[in-house]
Amino acid sequence: MELALLFRHGQSLLNVDHVINGDPALDRGLSALGFEEADSLAHQVAGVAIDLCITSEFLRARQTAEHALAGRDVPRLVDPDLDDIRIGELEGLVIDDYETWKSAHTRDDPFPGGESLNDAARRYADAFARVLARSERTVVVACHEIPVRYAVNAAALSDRLDWPLHRVANATPYLFDAAGLRRAVDQIRRLAATERVEQP
Repeated sequence: MELALLFRHGQSLLNVDHVINGDPALDRGLSALGFEEADSLAHQVAGVAIDLCITSEFLRARQTAEHALAGRDVPRLVDPDLDDIRIGELEGLVIDDYETWKSAHTRDDPFPGGESLNDAARRYADAFARVLARSERTVVVACHEIPVRYAVNAAALSDRLDWPLHRVANATPYLFDAAGLRRAVDQIRRLAATERVEQP
């Protein structure tokens, strides 16, 4: 791999309702605006030769990739390690409930019936390491806000996975060369092994 383009999905119907979703079976896909954002992303990547597209299992990520690469013969793979945070019993609650729970716990505390933020960070690092190992030169990765946020901050060698980039724009490519993505993998793994409390 020489170049990776990571992007968060377009606006989803669940985003519109401010509902949190960590189960791909319950995803409702993109909103009308989300489809427009995915179509705009197609223009942003039109001048780049893309050899492979990897997505999470979520419909919103797959729909974004389909629209962004419409009309292009690009092989597709699904990697469940790119899925959104597995939030267990918080599934279907509103974003404020997620933020309240997160602020009262450490990154090592699993969501009830789910995983911890550091568990998720480690699987994101594993997924990005597999991207690095691909033989294709240019790889598109369609996933979610948190893995993109972690990758960008870690590549910049921030000592916090949630900072300085916190709000990740929908359907916007973030570019990584091989060295940058390797730096992100290494830093995510280091921080996920040592961090205990992190406030946005």
